[in-house]
Amino acid sequence: MENRNTFIAPSLLASNFLELGKEVDMLNHSEADWLHLDVMDGRFVPNISFGLPVISHIRKATTKFCDVHLMIEEPEKYAEDFKKAGADMLTVHYETCNHLHRNIQQIKDLGMKAGVALNPHTPVHLLENIINDVDLVLIMSVNPGFGGQHFIQKSLEKIRQTREMINHYKAHALIEVDGGITVENAGSILDAGANVLVAGSTVFSSKDPAATIRALKHA
Repeated sequence: MENRNTFIAPSLLASNFLELGKEVDMLNHSEADWLHLDVMDGRFVPNISFGLPVISHIRKATTKFCDVHLMIEEPEKYAEDFKKAGADMLTVHYETCNHLHRNIQQIKDLGMKAGVALNPHTPVHLLENIINDVDLVLIMSVNPGFGGQHFIQKSLEKIRQTREMINHYKAHALIEVDGGITVENAGSILDAGANVLVAGSTVFSSKDPAATIRALKHA
């Protein structure tokens, strides 16, 4: 549907790191809206990805919105550094933040958009007291830490619940969904109320990534 307000955010975690400049250039010339950058610390999730130096180089290579997803413990220690590295959006996990409101305010005070992510087992209603303060809710539709996993179907209900909460509180947050998104299931995810689709393996394992991004954009 052409009239959807859909943002496509390819996840660089699935890209060819040896050809990162070329991958970013491809995204620059595609219909991708955002670049999704997954930062993993090996503590909160059982994997380590990339950090500040890589994001700094990506920032220099693109004018597109840099959507940084922190799958790390103690994100407040690094928020300012990610701002300096070029993050436009900084998303922290509900599960890592003992003082979530403070974390969100720190991110916004630094001049970034602020998002909060929920793992598959974390209920949506826990965000009721923060929903008017965040710019984005990220629904993890796989368990975080690895790419290439299958979409958890229960996530569709969580997306609908999040949309109902946003509407009820007249909040402005976007709903982002990350994990197992394909051209085949993108439509149902958007129908449930999502705005932003994160796609890693689906885009970067495609024979024609730009065409796949286009198909997701118009799902």
